[in-house]
Amino acid sequence: MNSGTSRRQQLIGQLAVFSAAFLWSTSGLFIKLLDWHPIVISGSRSFFAFVFLLIVRLISPPPKGRKNPSFPLWACAIAFAFTIYTYVTANKLTAAANVILLQYSAPVWAALLGWWLAKEKPHWEHWLALFFVMGGLLLFFRGGLDSGALTGNTLSIISGVLLGAHTVFLRMMKDGDPRDAMLLAHLITAVLSVPFIILYPPTLTTSTVLPILYMGIIQMGLASLLLAYGIKRTTAIQAMLTAIIDPILNPVWVMVVIGEKPSLSALAGGAIIITAVVASSIIGMRRVEKT
Repeated sequence: MNSGTSRRQQLIGQLAVFSAAFLWSTSGLFIKLLDWHPIVISGSRSFFAFVFLLIVRLISPPPKGRKNPSFPLWACAIAFAFTIYTYVTANKLTAAANVILLQYSAPVWAALLGWWLAKEKPHWEHWLALFFVMGGLLLFFRGGLDSGALTGNTLSIISGVLLGAHTVFLRMMKDGDPRDAMLLAHLITAVLSVPFIILYPPTLTTSTVLPILYMGIIQMGLASLLLAYGIKRTTAIQAMLTAIIDPILNPVWVMVVIGEKPSLSALAGGAIIITAVVASSIIGMRRVEKT
């Protein structure tokens, strides 16, 4: 593969991950607005995501002979299933800003786990970007951690670790079909939520069903395909750095829907994060050009 083709593939991969993060950024608002038990929300949207991904897989099956190694497949699916549970539950227990800030320690875990499991040693620009990303997040949500519940904050941290691990395991399946891991993850999430659906039956109205359909089919299903496509064309750590756009867009949806405007510190933190992600991406693509 020549450098021009490699650069295009890397850019396409990052754009796919960015699009997935764009869709993810809408989840916090809908979770807050939906008055259902968090496990019921998780399982219901994963059910529709599973159906959507299954239809896509039947229409577009993987090439013959392409197999997924068992360990990354199951590890990826389980990690993502519990990322969903912890993220949704944390959103119900603590401030959304807390959840995003703590979950997006994920790039740090992706860097460490990617180095250990996928043998993808981070380059200097990744470590520098991680430093600025974490600093930008602290500035972006300054004071947010003080108001959160301990359980919600703890779940947010766990969610970040799981999200980082999920990304690395997905990357380890680059020669297989990562869609299978996403399909399995949503199936696990949906099945494990059945007892909670029985114990806490959801209220079914247009205002509740439509958000669940959107979150399942678009925000989870389509985003999963975009992530699976993009992760095969970029590294785990670069994918996580690109996906950091998620916490930047979350307050935008809040502002549009309920009129809440971000503070100057939030705008400054967002600028730092975006600059770090873009700079890291450019440096990474230039390195590919030289190889």
